[in-house]
This record gives sequence, C-alpha cells and structure tokens, in this order.
Amino acid sequence: MKPLLRATALVSAIGLAGALAACGANKKDAAPAAKAETKAGGTLYILSDAARASYDPAKSQGLAITSLALVHRRLTSWNVKEGQPATVVPDLATDTGRPSDGGKTWTYTLKEGLKFSDGSPITSADVKHGLERSFAPSFSGGLGYHKSLLVGGGEYRGPFEGKNLESIATPDAKTIVFTLSRPYGDWPWIASNPAFSPVPKGKGAEANYGENPVASGPYVLTKYQQGVEARLTRNQHWSKDTDTVRAGLPNEIVFQLGQQTSVISKRLIEDSGDDRTAFGSSFVSPAQLAQIQGNASAKSRLVTSKTGAVAYLALNTQKGVLKDPKVRQAFQYAVDKASYQVATAGSAALAGDVATTLVTPGIAGRQQFDLYPAPPTGDPTKAKQLLTEAGQPTGLDNLTLVASTNNNFPEKAQSIQASLARAGIKVTIKTLDGEAFAAATTGPTADYDLALSSWQPDYPSPSANIQPLFSTSEIGDGGYNISRYTNPEVDKLIAEAQSTVDPVEAGKKWVEIDRLISKDSPVVPLIYTRNSFLRGSKVANFYIADFPAYPNYLQVGIAQ
Repeated sequence: MKPLLRATALVSAIGLAGALAACGANKKDAAPAAKAETKAGGTLYILSDAARASYDPAKSQGLAITSLALVHRRLTSWNVKEGQPATVVPDLATDTGRPSDGGKTWTYTLKEGLKFSDGSPITSADVKHGLERSFAPSFSGGLGYHKSLLVGGGEYRGPFEGKNLESIATPDAKTIVFTLSRPYGDWPWIASNPAFSPVPKGKGAEANYGENPVASGPYVLTKYQQGVEARLTRNQHWSKDTDTVRAGLPNEIVFQLGQQTSVISKRLIEDSGDDRTAFGSSFVSPAQLAQIQGNASAKSRLVTSKTGAVAYLALNTQKGVLKDPKVRQAFQYAVDKASYQVATAGSAALAGDVATTLVTPGIAGRQQFDLYPAPPTGDPTKAKQLLTEAGQPTGLDNLTLVASTNNNFPEKAQSIQASLARAGIKVTIKTLDGEAFAAATTGPTADYDLALSSWQPDYPSPSANIQPLFSTSEIGDGGYNISRYTNPEVDKLIAEAQSTVDPVEAGKKWVEIDRLISKDSPVVPLIYTRNSFLRGSKVANFYIADFPAYPNYLQVGIAQ
C-alpha cells in the first residue's frame, strides 16, 4: 500500500544535526533551569525557520509529540521517555483499542467529560467527521496510512459530497468502530496520527480551517500571521484529568515564524530577554555546533538525541550489475561509514552511531545485529573479493549517485564516492534540488544506480521503517522504495507481520524480515543520525526520548 506521500521524507533535515553524547547534553539537569521547579505559567517561544504553520489535522504529517498535538488530541498518543522504547497510550479513548475479528475490527470508547474549546462535547461523530475530512482531495497531504486500510477507503472522497465512510461506525456518542480490509496489528499506532483528531460536525469545510481550528488540546490558536507568528493560548475547556500525555504548562506558546536558522542559534546562544524562554524547532547545524563548543552556557543548554533517523545508501536493484546480490553485498564493505560521519557533522560523536540494521533504535521489538562486520572505515579488500566472486574483478565503472542539494548531502555524497573508489567502484555524483530528487527517485523511472537518503518512521513500529522502504508496492508512484527492491517472500512476511496483533509476536517477525532484507543488500545502512536542539536558560523539562529524535513539546515548561 501507499501509506503516505510526504515531500520531505527523503530530504528533510533529519540527516543534519549532531550530538554531544560525551558531554551529557541530553540530561534534563544539564543546565540550571532544568533543576528549577516547573510550574504552570509564563510564555514559551518556539523559533521556527518555517514561514507557514497549519493546524489542520487532515493536512498534517506532524509527530504525536510536536506542535499540532498542543491544539488537537487524537484517539491514542505516544508515551516517550528517556531510556525506554516508545509506547502507545490512550488519549481521547479509554484504551488503545479493542481488536476483534482477528484484528480487522477495532473498537474505541471515548473518555467522559471531553470538550472542545467552544465548550461543546467531543463525540464519536466528531472523530469520524475529522477522519473523513482527510479523504477529501482538498484536504490531502497528511499521513494517510488509514486510507488504504479502512474498507472502502480507496474510493471514498470525503464527507463534503454528502457521503459517509461506512467502515467508520458510531453506534453511540462514546463508541467508534473501525472495519479494516485486513488485520492490522499497528492500528493503535495509526490511531495516533493527526487525522484521528476530532473536528465538530458541520466544521472543517473551509479551506483555511487550519488557521482557525476548534481545539481539543490544552491550547487554542488565537492569532496567526504567515511568516510572522502563530500564538496559542489556553483552552479553558481542556482538563488535565483526562490527558496523561500533555502537561499544558505555559500560559501562552508563541511560534515565531520565518526565522533564519543561523539567527535562531545566535539568539539562543546569547540567551537574553524573551529568548531565555525559547527553543529552536530546527536542528543546530554542524557549523553552529562547533561554535557552541566554546560557549559553556550554550553548551549546557544543547539537548541532543542519542540516536535518530537511519541514513542509508540505496542501491538500485533493478539496474545493471546491481541486480546481483553479491555485487550489492560488496558495497556493505566498500563504504567508509566513519568518513560519512565526518562529512555529516565533523566527527563520529556529533554525527551518530554507525548503522547496521534497518529499524530505527528506540522502537520496541528492534534487534541489533551486523551481517557484514567490518571496521567503521570499511574493508575495501573484502569488497574487491566479493566483486571478483561476482565476475567483476576489475571493479565497477560509470555508476551514478544521486543526492539532494539540501543540507550537506553533496559533501556526504563525496565521502561515499571517495570510499567506493578504494574498492574499485567509480561513481559520478548528480545533485538535485529537493523536489527534483524526490521526483527522480520515487517516480516511474529510475535513471540512477545509487541514491543517498535517510528515513525517520512516522510512528514507533518496525513496520513504519520497513514497509515504506522495501515493499514492492512502494516502488514508483510516489513510493519510497528507492532501491526498487522486490522480493515476494519479503512482501509475504511484511503482510503477515502487519496482520499480527500481538506486538511481541509481530516483533519477532520484523526481526526476521530485517535480516532477510539485509542479506539481499538493497541498501547500505550508514548511521543513525543525531539531532541537536538549543533552548533558552529558563526553558525546563526539555528533553529528547529514545524515539523520536525530537523534543517532546507537550511537556515543556518555564522555570519559575
């Protein structure tokens, strides 16, 4: 299935960022503000390089712990803590879902006392209406895993043509029942996606709903000016008693939009005025990280993920000599991952750990293994041996490596080019802007041999790592299987794992799939990239859990 179409997935800033793991930069008590008592009150500023902010849940690809979740609740959410895998927890619902019919039917009951910001009760019909909105072509662009899973979802065009989706039933005001086309064990995670936010029936037809939404979370969007500001104030009808994932601490949250990333870092390093109660939503760049090393105050306020998105080199398995698995396995030894770390952020410690598996760390059920043991600098001798065994004793010529011009991908591509040359693999680099790169790699044709990319799953499950990147259904037509990898056995096992409701049993199956794909070598995992964010001295409870590699906006407060 095509679970999502997100233009930034391959070229977003998740490949940027660094880390200061040795400095303990991700500890909550790294700076005085984190030790101070955190109470409700104050104004939190979030400095963003984006010019736009939309609070329309149907159009959002936001994670369950970032900005949209300050305004909108969903049926379920994520519990993220340092040192623990992320878990799915109830949000609007009383539990994470009750499966029946082998996992094809999921039933939810809403909590008592839930209200919108206008004081009206939140009902199951509102959740249904909010979800149906996401099927309307005019409100496309958000995460769409549910669209191909719900019975009839492939043909449904939304509620504004007078039709409802029968596979979403609301037998009473508190109950909502989903009927799926096949068993799907990760449905509780899917129900945490933005589209599962309630929208009052009769609302949401207007194109600019995201600028004036009806809130279910602790904050209401009270002012929006593109390129300038999005201001959130308290929702007086939100109750902490029904919400275990949002602290709702600041009185106001102000997103300052359209800020240059270098200016954001400069302001937060200087730490004066309102910037003491601010943090940056964008990653700190390698150059800025180097500057921070000489500033003790800023260094203590740098918060860094332990791990993050998997950066990888995709090998076009349908192109020339790369059709041969043994040739592809040679790349596992030829790549100098240490060099890639330096190209990413100046050092291994700043860039992230060397990757050997396909599933992102911090996800329950993940298993660490290495089918191609080699030093971080690679093993060109072993690579040459495999190429010789594959009938390529003189190496490979005229391969094309495509990379985005975004961030520092050109420099990373050069490090790959140099390391492959040691094994007799000659590569020409072709750089493309973000949109052109996405079109070239996810379109119907693939005029490249190698592609440099990274992947951050949309929810904490091995399925969100593996299915989008390696399922045959995700080749072309906007899919992200840019290695063009197809294996009927893998497709069969993916379907079986997705249909398994028991997460422990599903986890065992995903490990088997990870190993099977890795043996076929459609990609070379490079590093698990780290992300760094800078905060002001009075921002408290600002941390990054094991997954995802972003701060938990829902818990941040101001030190009193």
